[in-house]
Amino acid sequence: MTDSSKKIPLSLLDLVAVREGGTVAEALQTCVTTAQHVENLGFKRYWLAEHHNMSGIASSATAVLVGHIAGKTTTLRVGSGGIMLPNHAPLVVAEAFGTLAELYPGRIDLGLGRAPGTDQPTMRALRRNRVESEADFPREVSELQQLLAAPQAGQRIVATPGAGTNVPIWLLGSSLFSAQLAAERGLPYAFASHFAPRLLLQALQVYRRAFKPSPTLSQPYVIIGVPLIAAEQDDEAEFLASSVYQRVLGILTGQRGKLPPPMADFAQGLNPQAQAAINDFLAAAVIGSPSTVARGLQELLTLTQADELMLVCDIYDPGLRLRSLEIAAQVAGA
Repeated sequence: MTDSSKKIPLSLLDLVAVREGGTVAEALQTCVTTAQHVENLGFKRYWLAEHHNMSGIASSATAVLVGHIAGKTTTLRVGSGGIMLPNHAPLVVAEAFGTLAELYPGRIDLGLGRAPGTDQPTMRALRRNRVESEADFPREVSELQQLLAAPQAGQRIVATPGAGTNVPIWLLGSSLFSAQLAAERGLPYAFASHFAPRLLLQALQVYRRAFKPSPTLSQPYVIIGVPLIAAEQDDEAEFLASSVYQRVLGILTGQRGKLPPPMADFAQGLNPQAQAAINDFLAAAVIGSPSTVARGLQELLTLTQADELMLVCDIYDPGLRLRSLEIAAQVAGA
């Protein structure tokens, strides 16, 4: 797919989907099995996303799950994609990820998001009566950077564990705000094109043009999210993707639920407005046979010049999900 002298790293973002007819315990075990599988395939990272009060997603205790996956693997970088900073005091995040960094040196990433990852009542339940403003996020990122760095003389609050671990911080986003902030701070940037691709190219342009080298990073580094459904044939992949189509429609209509089994001709039965909305949501998706997937990934790389692809692969049958990731690794030369 790519020049053999520059293989594009593949990584996986896992929402730890709870399947219809399945349990949270089964979803967590599937997460472990998947992480071990992609490690064997040569994937670089395995990130977990924080969401709350959603029956179909089992990754709410993100730091706990990061530690569990890191303990079940040996070479993968494991991290958050991301921790939703409005939900947490920076000191708590620094201590949690500092502990993980001490347990698994050189393998932990801390991706940070600016959204709450849930509804307002749940956000209030997480942080009680604290009200976030847009200005809080840059300040709290700075606080986290300080807490994870070597302590300064006279520093009154020291994260223990955490201080001196320098856990890599990534800024995540689906708008221009985090792109600009990541550029100003010289931090790596991950764009959430797996669900909000509309501003992808504009955000990457902002990030690269405004990037200022830092002790953390000498030049821009970009990850893009890519929904992936790969199978032996295009029509099989399209059938498997109907689980994602159903879930996206549920998100768009406020009817979130567990990951449903695939349904033949699901998309064809929708009205044009619903089809268009799903297509917009999944505009960066790559769905198809090995040759189709190879072509789709290459087109995304050509378009974005991304440094790394973060796949999101939600297939109802866990075994077919593993096969889908194998196909991606084969065509990408991971």
